Amino acid sequence: MKHPFDKFNLPDYLIEAIKEIGFDKPTEIQEKVIPVVKKGRDIIGQSQTGSGKTHAFLLPLFNQIDPKKAEVQVVITAPSRELAEQLANAATQLASHSPEEINVQTIIGGTDKNRLIQKLQHSQPQVVIGTPGRLLDVIESNDLRIHTSQYMVVDEADMTLDMGFLEDVDKIATRLPEKGKMLVFSATVPQKLQPFLKKYMHSPIVIEVENKQIIADTVENWLISTKGKNKIELIHQLLTIGQPYMALVFANTKEYVDDIAHQLKKKGLKVAVIHGGITSRERRRVMRQIQNLEFQYVVATDLAARGIDIEGISHVINAEVPQDLDYFVHRVGRTGRNQLSGIAITLFGPDDEQDIALIEKRGISFQPKEIKNGEVVDSYDRNRRDHRKGKNVNKTDFDPEIHGLRKKLKKNVKPGYKRKIERKKEEKRIRAFRLKSKK
Repeated sequence: MKHPFDKFNLPDYLIEAIKEIGFDKPTEIQEKVIPVVKKGRDIIGQSQTGSGKTHAFLLPLFNQIDPKKAEVQVVITAPSRELAEQLANAATQLASHSPEEINVQTIIGGTDKNRLIQKLQHSQPQVVIGTPGRLLDVIESNDLRIHTSQYMVVDEADMTLDMGFLEDVDKIATRLPEKGKMLVFSATVPQKLQPFLKKYMHSPIVIEVENKQIIADTVENWLISTKGKNKIELIHQLLTIGQPYMALVFANTKEYVDDIAHQLKKKGLKVAVIHGGITSRERRRVMRQIQNLEFQYVVATDLAARGIDIEGISHVINAEVPQDLDYFVHRVGRTGRNQLSGIAITLFGPDDEQDIALIEKRGISFQPKEIKNGEVVDSYDRNRRDHRKGKNVNKTDFDPEIHGLRKKLKKNVKPGYKRKIERKKEEKRIRAFRLKSKK
């Protein structure tokens, strides 16, 4: 019986590997990326977490590997140790099915460098996966020789940029052969990434996969007001009322992560902390403990947690609305995986109204909740006053910038402020007209 991946003409061992991990059919990004990689084109792939992009590039790249050549043939960078390890695990699983040995080497911080150098001096791996800093280190020392590699993958490019690693990736890319192919994958493609893309990519194919279902239908998406409440007390209540299997609490800064964790520990909870301020050794130890389910509660920042792929996270709590709204989907996507049920809870105050409205504009709906008598119960719609007055509330036309200006105007009328609102409205109308004219 034919397997759905047979249409890509992959070797038998890759089909066996796919069967072992239970892939029933290709995802949308796999359908689009695999044939293009096989044609030898540069690719910019834009897709969200959980779209299947890892195997979208690993499968066709393994298809190109010649096991007889003991030289580097594929270089893959990831911005965090956790992400690099996940990629390496996926690549090692594919390699384990190959009839001929394919050497996959992980190169990340926090590991024994001398032992790594000894291995590299003994033999060069065919597939190299690592974090930019450590990769560049062994490339510049000439222990890892990537001039033979025909492919370079930059995974999570936007996160690489955010964490300040793009310069290292740039230096790595200069060591590749001129005719080597570049595959760049990213949830978003920020403007600051464009110079890098233009420098190394030749007529790239842009493959964009929309995340049609932004939040899994197995996830309940709650919204709870913090007005007049102690936020950390509220978090403690939410963690202890429902007895989550495992809860992940997000905050925007490492300082606030530490504060939340400290307060929760004082209340008797065993809490793990993950942020960029802890040492690599400590971080690896904590990650092992989390994977072994030694912690029920984890408090983390966005960049530190983006690489965490823990089975069975039942609750995600946003202690703060993320500063970059794209991270909202990354956070909530940590629960409700593999058709398991999950609860995502966002705490918000009056200053977060505009951000909540912007999230709703993306097609995400919230269930208003509150805590009463030790239980989470349904609450009222925060826009209820507008509905009661019979106003025509159209969220797609909601402009948070003008809304914010109006709120300020009500609080404190300054000379010229009304004119500023009208000017903003006129600018919006002109932009909308120009966009319409271009279509």
